[in-house]
Amino acid sequence: MSNRQMKTDVILIGAGVMSATLGSLLKELVPSWKITVFEKLSSAGEESSNEWNNAGTGHAALCELNYTAQKPDGSIDISKAISVNEQFQVSMQFWSYLVKSNLIRNPQDFIMPIPHMSLVQGEQNVAFLKKRFEAMTSNPLFQGMEFSDDPAKLKEWIPLIMKDRPANEPVAATRIESGTDVNFGALTRMLFDHLKSKNVDIKFKHQVDDLKRTSDGLWELKVRNLDSGAVERHTARFVFIGGGGGSLPLLQKTGIPEGRHIGGFPISGLFMACNNPEVVSQHHAKVYGKAKVGAPPMSVPHLDTRFIDNKKSLLFGPFAGFSPKFLKTGSMFDLLGSVKTDNVMTMLAAGAKNLGLTKYLIQQVMLSKEQRMEELREFIPNAKSEDWDLLVAGQRVQVIKDTAAGKGTLQFGTEVVSASDGSVAALLGASPGASTAVSVMLEVIEKCFPQQLNAWAPKIKEMIPSYGVSLVKNPELVEKIHTSTERTLGLSSEPRSAKRA
Repeated sequence: MSNRQMKTDVILIGAGVMSATLGSLLKELVPSWKITVFEKLSSAGEESSNEWNNAGTGHAALCELNYTAQKPDGSIDISKAISVNEQFQVSMQFWSYLVKSNLIRNPQDFIMPIPHMSLVQGEQNVAFLKKRFEAMTSNPLFQGMEFSDDPAKLKEWIPLIMKDRPANEPVAATRIESGTDVNFGALTRMLFDHLKSKNVDIKFKHQVDDLKRTSDGLWELKVRNLDSGAVERHTARFVFIGGGGGSLPLLQKTGIPEGRHIGGFPISGLFMACNNPEVVSQHHAKVYGKAKVGAPPMSVPHLDTRFIDNKKSLLFGPFAGFSPKFLKTGSMFDLLGSVKTDNVMTMLAAGAKNLGLTKYLIQQVMLSKEQRMEELREFIPNAKSEDWDLLVAGQRVQVIKDTAAGKGTLQFGTEVVSASDGSVAALLGASPGASTAVSVMLEVIEKCFPQQLNAWAPKIKEMIPSYGVSLVKNPELVEKIHTSTERTLGLSSEPRSAKRA
């Protein structure tokens, strides 16, 4: 066993879309910095970023009803939808910059245009959707959205869903053409190919076992080569922990105060995948429904057209499963091992407060295929069991922390945890995740490199023209950015204003 020691400027742990994005941003800002990436699997984008392990939705809040809550007075709060949409626009701008600069090519290999739709049933839900539509279309970010409760129009939009549906059932939908299907696995691999061409040292089948602070302020990582068993020591001024569900245990190993009193609860996802090409050909949209009363936000049902390996697919879900693993390739002891003296009370409080979630997960795990098919038939009334197979998707670790709302609060978002001196940062959480990768990684840069930010701002602005600007307050900029990014990424050849005319 060797014990070599090597020094670098930046270490990225995990070869997923987050590390790929942060590495790509830093290489544009400081080309001279030496960056090393460690990934325990044999290739990039194999866990949460993999195309079969997530829904592939470009989350822009166009169809996700859980981002638009109804207030007690009946009005619709679209503030979360605005935030998510603006973050996705940041990602689109950076991807466009990479394509224009010939740093990545063939955007159609990772992003495709697909209508985003919301679908509801029942008079109360139809009234809600109409109010949501009116609130959103008054905002420049959501221009082009259409609403209909006319069965004839809905048959044009979603023939597979409307076929054999009871005629007396109130149904309504919104539709917007500017939605996207994003293959985050392909994007991740493209970004790492780009980083490799920029002399970034990417070490696959290398597992980070430990990290600690040295007397001179650097971080020292103990890294094991999984092929040879050799142990290496790597030091860096800055470390980013982007290991998906595996980030929490590594954050705990840092010992930073900001990582205390944080726990995680793993939830696995399952989808029904259509194996009948004739059925797949009848649907062309991402259609999101409304979560059932008492179900958690991540359980919003959706029927998705996907484009994977240049092939059109159709997936329905997600269904929740449970495994104590924090990664699909993790250990059955991950959950137990994450319970520490500083977070045990936080975890226990979360368990007591989320008995409904526990009950929901147990019910989901116990579902038979036919019971899952019954849920699918709420979307496709004539769905045949033989046309659908069960697909196990990725593991997501929901963050548990103490907040103003109380001890042991379960978080349903993406969160950056960083040391006060900015020397280490970790990304925790789940949806909207990859869709907001660029915005979240800019947050990491702002938190961890404040001294360099003024010098870097012009380059950031070149890559992301809306940086530092509220899009919702600048409708002309919204139009300009939408038109530019859609053309560059091959999503459209005409301005949005022409589409609406």
